Amino acid sequence: MKEQLYTIPVNDIYNNPCECPVCAIRLSLDQDGVDFAMGSSYMQDDIRAETDKIGFCTKHMRMMYKNGNRLGLALMLDTHLQYINRNVEEMQKLRHFTGGLFSKKEDGKIYKFTQHIANSCYICDRIGHTFDRYVATIFYLYKNDSAFVKKFNSGLGYCVEHYGLLYNTAPKYLSGSNLEAFIKALDRIFLENMKRMEADVSWFIDKFDYRNSDAPWKTSKDALPRAMTKCNSILDELPEPKSQENPSPSESNTQ
Repeated sequence: MKEQLYTIPVNDIYNNPCECPVCAIRLSLDQDGVDFAMGSSYMQDDIRAETDKIGFCTKHMRMMYKNGNRLGLALMLDTHLQYINRNVEEMQKLRHFTGGLFSKKEDGKIYKFTQHIANSCYICDRIGHTFDRYVATIFYLYKNDSAFVKKFNSGLGYCVEHYGLLYNTAPKYLSGSNLEAFIKALDRIFLENMKRMEADVSWFIDKFDYRNSDAPWKTSKDALPRAMTKCNSILDELPEPKSQENPSPSESNTQ
């Protein structure tokens, strides 16, 4: 199949196996979103107006802080704080007691406002549609690209969240024999690799027994961060491209 523009990022991720390629897709979009927010865009009035009202989720706020552009982040936080303080102060002035209790109508406004600020994110909104498109591309490639099917079937599995996402989304894009083959492969890949992860974590624990101090680590040296990806979709770094010069993770962990 001739590779099209929207299939390239998905294929790139699947070319470099990791514990959850969907997590890797999401992380790549997260990084792109942070780079955009921390670039010159924060000086644009229309974007600042949005970030003032929406703010950022915990994950993206941490990523923005690590980005290094402290002045840019401070400028965005400054006007965001102004927006929050201005609105809360106005709602507090309008709030009044009724029979010893706050008016439910006015008190509800403050709760609704704070929940909106706490649960909204400019970057999540920005990358949400693209993430959905990339998930759809996984099914497109599975249906139309035999080379991708081989990569899918030989992968390292998925995290719990994204196994469920692919399982639930598959009927939207696949049907008949394609759907049946995809679900069977997905089920096998998920469970096989979750059991592999269980074995890695178990051996990681056993290595703390003095009787195993001289035994090889096998593939368990980095078991904890990989298990965190499997269980909680925590992926901090994108998988590095394959190289003939560098040993595979399994080879490097036998020391």
